Amino acid sequence: MNPAVTAIRTGWTRGLIELRQSFTNGADLLNHLLWPVLMLIVTFFLRDVEFGSTGLPLGTLALPSILGMNVAAVMVSMSQHLTADREDGTLLRAKATPHGVRGYLVGKVVALSGGLLADLAIFLIPGLFIIGGLAAASAGSWLTLAWVLVLGVVAALPIGAVLGSVFTGTRSQGLLQLPILGMIGISGIFYPITSLPEWLQAIAQVFPFYWLGLGMRSALLPDAAAGIEIGASWRHLETAGVLAAWAVLGLILAPIVLRRMARRESGSRVAERRERALQRIG
Repeated sequence: MNPAVTAIRTGWTRGLIELRQSFTNGADLLNHLLWPVLMLIVTFFLRDVEFGSTGLPLGTLALPSILGMNVAAVMVSMSQHLTADREDGTLLRAKATPHGVRGYLVGKVVALSGGLLADLAIFLIPGLFIIGGLAAASAGSWLTLAWVLVLGVVAALPIGAVLGSVFTGTRSQGLLQLPILGMIGISGIFYPITSLPEWLQAIAQVFPFYWLGLGMRSALLPDAAAGIEIGASWRHLETAGVLAAWAVLGLILAPIVLRRMARRESGSRVAERRERALQRIG
């Protein structure tokens, strides 16, 4: 059998095992439940707060936006996993086997994508009953939701792998949190972006957070809600174009950066990072 195919099959199996373990481990299970539950509480308290004179509750506007934010945030998860596995030697062990890095990455994609789908379901299913005003009854809504989700994941995971290759330790991941929070803050997730200054709107439209939120809103909100968006339109073509551009960028950069990172990995580097970690603890 082709070694590459074997590596992919091994990665698929590894990813399913990691996914199953994440729902049988107490700490991981809490992580799966905590964020969706917190966001449900937020949207519940916003359900009667109307945005301006539109008659649209902020909770209804926020629910699909939060779905988009969760999809974009998977890039942070990929980055954190990759950095942690570099630090403890997991990636080095994968490198020691034929096509091991490929199998490792396939496993991470399967585990993180599966976990994301579960998290979205935990948030969305109760949200459909708690929050009114959603337009999720048609097949077109779910089709839009599906293509935005797929494009978003394909855009986010490779970029996350690139970021994980750049950061050398788990402590340095903190440098990633502030810009991510900044992008979330200006992306229209919790409040319509048209309320922000135009220069902030322009910055937000460069990154996938805004477009994922817009795509999810276009899937789950009534057509009248498009009136509060930029250009009073859902801009499906622009959404697909920007997300596709990020996906292409990530798919081009990720293999190059990952190969360079894997070549630099060695037992001495892992030992050096472990020694620095022990010194911090001590």
